[in-house]
Amino acid sequence: MFAQLLREDRVIIDMKAKDKDSALQELLSVLNLKPEQEKLVLEQLKKREAIGSTGVGKGVAIPHARSVVVDDVHLVVGVSKEGIDFQALDGKPVHLFFLLIAPPQDLGARYLITLGEIANVVRKIVSSKEYLNFETPKELVDYLLKIYREG
Repeated sequence: MFAQLLREDRVIIDMKAKDKDSALQELLSVLNLKPEQEKLVLEQLKKREAIGSTGVGKGVAIPHARSVVVDDVHLVVGVSKEGIDFQALDGKPVHLFFLLIAPPQDLGARYLITLGEIANVVRKIVSSKEYLNFETPKELVDYLLKIYREG
C-alpha cells in the first residue's frame, strides 16, 4: 500500500509552516480538495490531534483521519528542515510528516495497513536525518521506497 500511495506530486520537500495548524493545512493543500472539503478534513485532523498528538517522536509525525470527503486513501509526505512544534511525544520538533486520509468505509483496511507500513519505515529511519538533505521530491520518494522495500 505504502509504495502505491507514495507519489512525487504528493511530497513537500521544504515545508513553510511554522506551527501545527499551518503544517496540517500545508500538507492538505497538496490534495487539491475543494475549500469546504479541505476545511472539513482539517477539522477532523484537529479533532484527532486533540485526542493525542500524532507526533510520534524523533522528529516524525503521522497525522491521520478518516473523512467522507475522500473516496480513496491518500498519503502526503512533507519535510520541514527547520522543524515544527507538533507537541510530539518526546517534545522535539517534527521534521518529517506522513499525512494519511481515508474514507470511513475502507474496504481492505488499506488505511490501517498503510499506517502500519509507515510505522515500519519510520522505525528504520529515525536514527538518520538524511531526509533533510534531499532537494527534490524524487530523491525523498526513492529513499523512502528503498527503506520500505528493505523490509
